[in-house]
Amino acid sequence: MLWYVDSSALVKRYAPEFGSAWIKSLLEPRAENSIYIVQIGAVEVAAGLSRKGRTKELAQKEYAAALELFMRDIKAEEYNLVPIDSALTNLAIELTRRHPLRGYDAVHLAAALRLNQVLAQNEFPSASFVSADRLLCQAAAKEGLSAENPDDHESSESLKRG
Repeated sequence: MLWYVDSSALVKRYAPEFGSAWIKSLLEPRAENSIYIVQIGAVEVAAGLSRKGRTKELAQKEYAAALELFMRDIKAEEYNLVPIDSALTNLAIELTRRHPLRGYDAVHLAAALRLNQVLAQNEFPSASFVSADRLLCQAAAKEGLSAENPDDHESSESLKRG
């Protein structure tokens, strides 16, 4: 399957949070999913992990290991990067007029919409949108995307295991 994953969801792969188990299962190699992120998403994930280190949500050693793993995954091209250009920026601006989105949330949604446009032109199936932000998932659904929130897939059992 094809998935567009925003930074609020992707950080769950590297730091334990509610919803981490589902994200990890989605992103494990044997799942054979294609994962897309927007270029700026890499900065957002790094910043999210850094915040967790500063606030002691992650011990310094855990933070360093999580950031190293994320950077290794980026370098290994585990994620397909959606580039940012003026057309994507203009679409993101338009999305802020239609939905109550923060700036980079609009960029994520614009990237997912652009991705699905390219996929459709090449007769590929659509990518599903993944975000841990409920408002962003609602906006994605209003724009016609299939939207998933990893927090909706978490169970108390998976939290106990992992």
